[in-house]
Amino acid sequence: MNIVVLDGHTLAGATDPAWDAFREFGRLTVFDRTPADEILRRAGNAEIVLTNKTPLNRETIRKLTRLRYIGVLATGYNVVNVIAAAKRGVVVTHVPEYATASVAEHVLACLFEHARGIGEHAYSVRKGRWCRSPDFCYWLWEMTELAGLTLGVVGFGHIGRAVTQRALAFGLRVLVHTRTPPAQPVAGVSFVALDTVFKESDFVSLHCPLTPDTEKMVHAGRLALMKPTALLINAARGGLVDEEALAAALNSGRLGGAMLDVLSAEPPDEKNPLLHARRCTITPHNAWGTQAARRRLMALAADNLRAFLAGRPQHVVTSPEAAAPAPGSV
Repeated sequence: MNIVVLDGHTLAGATDPAWDAFREFGRLTVFDRTPADEILRRAGNAEIVLTNKTPLNRETIRKLTRLRYIGVLATGYNVVNVIAAAKRGVVVTHVPEYATASVAEHVLACLFEHARGIGEHAYSVRKGRWCRSPDFCYWLWEMTELAGLTLGVVGFGHIGRAVTQRALAFGLRVLVHTRTPPAQPVAGVSFVALDTVFKESDFVSLHCPLTPDTEKMVHAGRLALMKPTALLINAARGGLVDEEALAAALNSGRLGGAMLDVLSAEPPDEKNPLLHARRCTITPHNAWGTQAARRRLMALAADNLRAFLAGRPQHVVTSPEAAAPAPGSV
């Protein structure tokens, strides 16, 4: 059996032992990256194709005549035309939940960095400011105590729940907006309307899927509802945010800050207004990327393939409706 990995670079090098679990199934070829015009040449004889971000569109799937299985090495599977795959009888699987803890921890790290500015203060010490200080201590701006403040969570899937649990442990009040509130109350959590989350929260963290209904849901109107000291955190999908509107709110001082792990285009265009916006911290879509999460992803992807070959496929993508969930992941 011929197995081709189209873009393994962000997970592991081609010779990394993490790929050994896939080698038991057949001949494995791992490419770090695959340009669109190389997909057919590289995967033309493959029965099994594994992809992270390399798109498999309708025409490509039609031309991969030996293809039986597509394993998406991520939670979001919008890179695959699942309708075309279904028509061909090609099974598509994805890997949910592998990075829940890692993304939730990233969100809490954003909260603490915004509240206390550890990085900025440490940098000022390195630059000699403490040595020149007339006092035994100083701070660059008013630091914030998290206990008693309000975190708004948009979306209450695995990651939204994990963020909520961690926030409650630090004494934050939590407001949640979700389309399907749980049947039973959740201690310490109030389920409210979306605009209420933006209006009442000191921090708003996005954990919902990107769909036609949620695209640019964080627009100028919702940003205007937020407290001028509030922080927006996005470790879900960049398309949830109107980037021009967010940059304008930050640059005008209308918003306290933004900490973003995702943007609408990745890698971003140098002209993206958020790259140079005031009080905007951007990380390169790596909230998911701890070693533990990447190893877990590889193991679960191998389990998916093993289950498929045994005739018991699991984590099968059956509908395009949630093709870009807010994983924790890539």
